[in-house]
Amino acid sequence: MLAYTYIDKGKFELWEKPKPVVSDQRDAIVRVTLSSICTSDLHIKHGSVPRTVPGVTVGHEMVGVVEQVGSDVSSVKPGDRVTVVNVETFCGECFFCRHGWVNNCTDPNGGWALGCRIDGGQAEYVRVPYADQGLNKIPDTVTDEQALFVGDILATGYWAAQISKIKQGDTVLIIGAGPTGICTLQCVRLKEPRRIIVCDKDPQRLQFVCDYYPDILTVGPEQVKDLVQAYSDHGGADVVLEVAGGMDTFRMAWECARPNAIVTVVALYNGPQVLPLPEMYGKNLTFKTGGVDGCNCAETLKLIEAGKLDTTSLITHTYPLCKIDEAYALLEGRRDGVIKVAIRMEGEHV
Repeated sequence: MLAYTYIDKGKFELWEKPKPVVSDQRDAIVRVTLSSICTSDLHIKHGSVPRTVPGVTVGHEMVGVVEQVGSDVSSVKPGDRVTVVNVETFCGECFFCRHGWVNNCTDPNGGWALGCRIDGGQAEYVRVPYADQGLNKIPDTVTDEQALFVGDILATGYWAAQISKIKQGDTVLIIGAGPTGICTLQCVRLKEPRRIIVCDKDPQRLQFVCDYYPDILTVGPEQVKDLVQAYSDHGGADVVLEVAGGMDTFRMAWECARPNAIVTVVALYNGPQVLPLPEMYGKNLTFKTGGVDGCNCAETLKLIEAGKLDTTSLITHTYPLCKIDEAYALLEGRRDGVIKVAIRMEGEHV
């Protein structure tokens, strides 16, 4: 089978590899129909993820069809269309998994495994460990494109909105209008706050928000404090979600929050952030931060089926696996208005 493979820093290649087999009775083998490129894949390529194993197949956003399952797998069977809950691998049995904190699964194989430590989904087939936790059936009325982001960026957006305790009268500020920011926006809208403001430095991203979500206020970093003040009743946003991970976006998040607000940080930063307690003393802020607990994918699939979530507009380009080098070059160069790139496997047709 063809598989896009991490060779060394700055180097990926499309290799011919053996088709994966069941190596544990909790495994499933999935024939991938559609995959995607995540920013984290670019981090691997640039050497920013040191735990990545050379020779591993990359990719952790994917959907497909179950081909084979181990004898201990009970939730899916061969022939089922599935989305891979790929933002983390989790056992479902340890203390943290039992409490829904699957990001901190203590199993040695837990955490970010697919496409980092074990072969991922930018390939024609993938082995999924702990298949009962790692796969969700896709409803018949939901397309591959609609389900593609359920296990990663949509899981992040759903979790961020969930832990932020948003109320209907709130003014909510979302910092970052990239793919994860847009998924967060969709999930925040489900909470029906009074106002949502989206901030980004990229005019194209803000225009995307205006085009698809005309009821949302948009603003650049230079004007964000003034706009939040103008549309807030108590000196700042009731809830701030930081999804950008920029140089100054953490400070922006807590500065734009009203006293006693919730500041949720799901962004990844390239360096340490400063927590200037003397400056924020008296604001009595509640910070919520960390890696997504991606165990709500069944719920998001139901919301997609009901027409309440739809991330297909994020897919601006689709390439066959044989041209995946071109897809990476497009995304890295941020050309042609690219947001997300889907990778269709050979022999799969719309």
